[in-house]
Amino acid sequence: MPDTLNTEIAACRLCADRFAATATAHAPRPVPWFDRRARILVAGQAPGLRVHNAGKPFFDPSGDRLRDWMGVDEATFYDRARLAIVPMAFCFPGYDARGADLPPPPLCAATWRARVMAALPGIRLTLLIGGHAQRWHLGTPARQGVTATVAAWRDHAAAVFPLPHPSWRNTAWLKKNPWFQADLLPVLRATVRKVLHDD
Repeated sequence: MPDTLNTEIAACRLCADRFAATATAHAPRPVPWFDRRARILVAGQAPGLRVHNAGKPFFDPSGDRLRDWMGVDEATFYDRARLAIVPMAFCFPGYDARGADLPPPPLCAATWRARVMAALPGIRLTLLIGGHAQRWHLGTPARQGVTATVAAWRDHAAAVFPLPHPSWRNTAWLKKNPWFQADLLPVLRATVRKVLHDD
């Protein structure tokens, strides 16, 4: 059952030694956020420091941008009966010595992802945010990089939408690729509305 699985994931400490050795030297704090009734899967990379502190996914400016992309408000976004938020790693991976984000530890997906996907039978729309999620879910088609994968979004719509990360760091990418806002986002928003409101 998803409730039991949420509890198991929240108690996971497999990466405690790994996180203690990072520049942030933090303890694990998994942030599972899903329910078997969910219709939309948001597959991200890993929580950032703000999410780690808050214990709530996308509880940061990236989340504001993602909700705008989807055309949903916070209440809808955080309704687990509607949206499952399942990153490739449930914990904040930490920063390296230069203050850069560390990648999601593969151990997390290897341990939990298949079980979580099996516990979400009602998913009708999947948003793949960033390269890690795209490679796991799409395999070979995502190996040419995020830009190429997102540019080929029509190959996967309307069940799957590959997206760049909504981080402020990608603002330049968004300006360089105006087709994302002009062509992809209207279709994404319409698909989100349909999935959420169709019986």
